[in-house]
Amino acid sequence: MSTYLLVHGAWHDGRCWERTAPLLEAAGHRVFRPSLTGYGDTAHLLGPEVGLDTHVEDVVRLIKDEDLTDVILVGHSYAGLVISSAANEVPERVAHLVYLDAMVPEHGETAVDAQPATQWLIDAAASSDTPWRIPPLPELPPPLGLFGVTDPADQEWLRGMLSDHPVRCLQQPACLDNPALRQVPRTHIHCTGVTPEGIVRRPVPAVQPNGTPARVRELPTGHDCMITMPVELSELLLDLAG
Repeated sequence: MSTYLLVHGAWHDGRCWERTAPLLEAAGHRVFRPSLTGYGDTAHLLGPEVGLDTHVEDVVRLIKDEDLTDVILVGHSYAGLVISSAANEVPERVAHLVYLDAMVPEHGETAVDAQPATQWLIDAAASSDTPWRIPPLPELPPPLGLFGVTDPADQEWLRGMLSDHPVRCLQQPACLDNPALRQVPRTHIHCTGVTPEGIVRRPVPAVQPNGTPARVRELPTGHDCMITMPVELSELLLDLAG
């Protein structure tokens, strides 16, 4: 049995994994899919002080409180920064890092460094009445849809979980200074459907930090693949189980 910890990205909450988590559990694995501070059941805690460090603490605390080991730590989108810094704190408890269509930072980088297009979100918030919060991205014409989700029923369900994202999350730097972190293997899963203008994915280096060849997988769908292709995503994740 492996342990999966699925970490949602900006604006979402833990419910976005409702179609993927049961497939991992049906295969006999343990799955955690928390909502980060300010989302889902902790939406009342959303405030200007919530940042990347807050969300890293959420993940590290869960790992320690549940005494989790050999964790397959999956981060979607913004949560690529979260899982990187969380693994930096407890690398001995992490068996694998999975960057799911995610930002992949270097030490000391912010979300803006990893994905420069996020700067315009910060700039737009700065000119609003609530400069510390960024509303969810709007639905775009097909085939882009809402975070890559185009089915009307799925879009309605997704809208019900979306909430604002604190600017501080995009401005705090990721911490990857623990030498032990370099030994944790990584897998990158890229969603290769249509990408909104301005979004640029960093090339994955041919060699992982631990010296092994890069592992890159692809799903022919939009950004929220856990909603649009849960079966195919679960198969990729199950391939990592020990």
